[in-house]
Amino acid sequence: KVKRAKESEFATPAIQKIAKKVIATQSLDVDGVSGASLTSEGTKEAIEEAVKKSGITLTAVTVQNTKAVELPKEADVVVIGAGGAGLTSAIAAHEKGAKVILIEKTELLGGNTNYATAGLNAAGTKIQEKLGIKDSPELFYEDTMKGGKNKNNKELVRVLVNNSSAIVDWLTERGADLSELTSTGGQSVKRTHRPTGGSAVGPNIVAALSKTAENEKIDIRKGTKAIALVKAKNRIVGVKVREIDGKEYTIKAKAVIVATGGFGANAKMVEKYNPKLKGFGSTNNPAIVGDGIIMVEKVGGALVDMNEIQTHPTVVHNKTNMITEAVRGEGAILVNRDGKRFIDELETRDVVSKAILNQKGKSAFLIFDEGIRTKLKAADGYVKKGFAVEGTLEEIAAKIGTDAKTLEATLNKYNEAVRDKVDSEFNKKTLPKELTGTKYYAIEVSPAVHHTMGGVRINTNAEVLGKNGRPIKGLYAAGEVTGGIHGANRIGGNAVADITIFGKIAGENAAIYSKSVK
Repeated sequence: KVKRAKESEFATPAIQKIAKKVIATQSLDVDGVSGASLTSEGTKEAIEEAVKKSGITLTAVTVQNTKAVELPKEADVVVIGAGGAGLTSAIAAHEKGAKVILIEKTELLGGNTNYATAGLNAAGTKIQEKLGIKDSPELFYEDTMKGGKNKNNKELVRVLVNNSSAIVDWLTERGADLSELTSTGGQSVKRTHRPTGGSAVGPNIVAALSKTAENEKIDIRKGTKAIALVKAKNRIVGVKVREIDGKEYTIKAKAVIVATGGFGANAKMVEKYNPKLKGFGSTNNPAIVGDGIIMVEKVGGALVDMNEIQTHPTVVHNKTNMITEAVRGEGAILVNRDGKRFIDELETRDVVSKAILNQKGKSAFLIFDEGIRTKLKAADGYVKKGFAVEGTLEEIAAKIGTDAKTLEATLNKYNEAVRDKVDSEFNKKTLPKELTGTKYYAIEVSPAVHHTMGGVRINTNAEVLGKNGRPIKGLYAAGEVTGGIHGANRIGGNAVADITIFGKIAGENAAIYSKSVK
């Protein structure tokens, strides 16, 4: 029997799949779940320990192969990649009346969206209105353009901000919880919508969309990798795929949506487009390697901003675990080895990353109190996972190797700034709370590759553009596989907005186009 504790929606499907395999074969010698290697190994170790404690012996059995079911090899719309963008696209296309096949190369739905923590940025929402927060698509536009160093595609940004409130409603109607607000770096107001209690936004949205897709009986094929787009008569007519067992076949389609994510986990590709990032770690799902970008380029698709690669400033030092921006949004501060602040903690990610790398040891310490841990489930999770040292301020100082009196003076000065609502040191505008109490936490952090702003060039209809600037008929793209929206730097919370807004646009337009194809 597998007892369920408080694992995330991301881990649950992998745990269940491993448990079923062990039960079916009466053996621990089962393959892990593609896309969830660590969870797979952890689950097998836990089952092995439980078996030892029970005193029983597992006797392997042979599982009878059932007759293979011949899968349909034709659809109106094929969606490649079942992350947030792909799931949204598939649902939107299905709801427009298209026959949809959604393929996912791993055995787990969600992709990089499973790793999204902070929230979804949207302006002029019902939640903001209820809380008395004045916001508008225009202000959202200005913040996004400023954050992207004005390199963003203005037309795409307009679509993003003008559809942001509606996507919150759309996702909520399909079971997502986006009922709380926080803030991330580079924003003028609180517009980052997240689940109750500050839970991670990605797994919540993936769970809601996965259930919706299941209820709508969309054909989802896990363990099925797209290896090539099929082009004929100057339009895309299908996708060549390979299953885990090596079997290859082609799915005919009237339209194809590429939603395969960026290339943040492909170290060679990162180095190719931005040599300065050689040797950097990554926060990305290991499956996010740029294969969709490569496929699109092979059929004549244009690329844009490929050198624009974002590092996330607060990743657990020498690990791949990202500390959500929401911790800083709730009031956590960054200090160096001298125990001093050195930056507005809610500056844009590129600015904070650069500032951390300029400190001794090329890392910094994120300091927060018991109040933030209690309010934010993510912060509580980081402590439970052992990422933080804890204790009184004096004990924290000793553990991170800094002077206690200096750290105390830093905290006092920051709290004074919060009370006065003026940060004279770094002009920080968002000062949500003082850091108080007798118990504090510190996590050593440093930057790692987080998001690739460059990718496939699309227009406002999510159509992929060729090198001649004209749409490639039958080919659409959405999510991090695309480029242009975020410019030279992405604001935290804009990715989840991007993938769902353009995922919906891609799905609806692909469905409409498919009806015109004879």
